[in-house]
Amino acid sequence: MRVLVLTSSTGGGHNTRARAFAAWAKREADLGLDVAIHQALEDTHGLYRFGVGLYNWIQSTAPRLHHIYFNFLELGGLLKSPARMVGAEKFRAVVREHRPGAVLSVHGSLNHGFFGLARETLRAAPPRCSTYCGELFGGYGFSRHWVNPRADLFIGAVEECAAEAQRLGMAAEQARLGGFLLDPAFYAPPLTETERRAVLRERHELDPDRFTLLLTTGAVGANNHLALLESLLRSRLRPQVIAVCGRSTQVWQDVAAWGMAHPEIPLHAIEFTDRMAELLQCVSAVVARPGTGTTSEAMLCGCPIIFNGLGGVMPQEMITVKFARAHGFARVLRRARDLPALLEPLMAAPDTLATARAAMLAARPPGTPRGVLEMVAGLPHAAPRA
Repeated sequence: MRVLVLTSSTGGGHNTRARAFAAWAKREADLGLDVAIHQALEDTHGLYRFGVGLYNWIQSTAPRLHHIYFNFLELGGLLKSPARMVGAEKFRAVVREHRPGAVLSVHGSLNHGFFGLARETLRAAPPRCSTYCGELFGGYGFSRHWVNPRADLFIGAVEECAAEAQRLGMAAEQARLGGFLLDPAFYAPPLTETERRAVLRERHELDPDRFTLLLTTGAVGANNHLALLESLLRSRLRPQVIAVCGRSTQVWQDVAAWGMAHPEIPLHAIEFTDRMAELLQCVSAVVARPGTGTTSEAMLCGCPIIFNGLGGVMPQEMITVKFARAHGFARVLRRARDLPALLEPLMAAPDTLATARAAMLAARPPGTPRGVLEMVAGLPHAAPRA
C-alpha cells in the first residue's frame, strides 16, 4: 500500500512524526507500506507557506503572541473545504502522482480540505484518510481542526487525546489510542549503566558521576541557553551541561565561548544531533519548550523535564503542561533566574530524582508505532480504544 503522509514545518514535532512513520515502515517491511512525505502547506501555495513562517517567527521571538494566531485559525476555515482552498490543483497533482491507498495527516491543519481533495482526485478508489495526533490533552490549545468526523480514523498519542477527539465529534469506534509515533531509536533496548557512563565520558568529555543538565533548542532555533547558563552561574549550583544548539552555527559558537569563559560549569555545546534517544538516557534532566515532541521523547526515556516557558507558553504548549500536571511531573520555568530553584530538589536528593523519573515512565502510553502503521493501513490490530 502507498501511504502519503501530510505534514508541515510549523515547529518540529509534525515532521518528526512523519519521518518516524517512514522509518517504521522501512523497519516493519512485512507490512508492505510505501511511504511518501509531503509538506502540504509549504508546497501547495505561498499563502500557506507565509503562515508557516509566521508561526515559526512567533514561536522563536514572542511565544505568548501565538494566542492571537491560534484563535484566528480556530475561528477561520481556510483549509476546511476543498472548494475554498488555494493551490488545490497543485495538491491534486501530488495525489495523482503517488496514487496513495492511504493518506495520513500528522498536522492539525491538514485533516479536512486536503482529505477532501485526495478523495475527489481518486474518486474510483478513494484513499483511506486518517489523522495521527500527538497532542497530550484536550481543552484550550487543542485545535478543533484536528478532528474530522468524516475521516476514516483518528489516532491519538494518549488516552486524553483520543477522548478529546470524541468530544469534538469523532465516533468512538474511530478514535483509537496509538501511543507515541517516534523514531525506532526510542524503542531500542535501554542503555546499560556502562554504556551511559561511556557516552558522557567519551562523547561529551563529562563526568558520569555528576548531575548533567540538557538544554535543548526548538526546530526553528528558539533557545534561552545563555540566560539559563548565567542563572546557574549566579547560583551555588554547579551541574554540568550539554547544550544542543540546533542548526545555528552562531548559537553554537556563542554557547561554546561562554563555556570557555566559565569553566566552573562544565559545558559541552553541540550543534544538531540525531542522538536524542541516547542523550535523554544519559542526562539527569532536560530543559525544553513544552511541545509534544521532546516531552514524548523524555517520557519514553524517563528523563525529568523542566518546561521552558520563557516568553510565554503557546496554546499548544499549555495542553502539554496540563498533561504533565495530571501525571505529576510538571515543572514550568517562567523566568531564567528561577532555574536553580527548580533544579535544586532534583540535585539535592537522589530519591526526588528517582521519583521524577518514575512519574515520566508511568505516564507513557502502551505499544509501539507498528500499531499506528497497522491502523493506518486498515490491518487488524489489537490496540486498545480510548
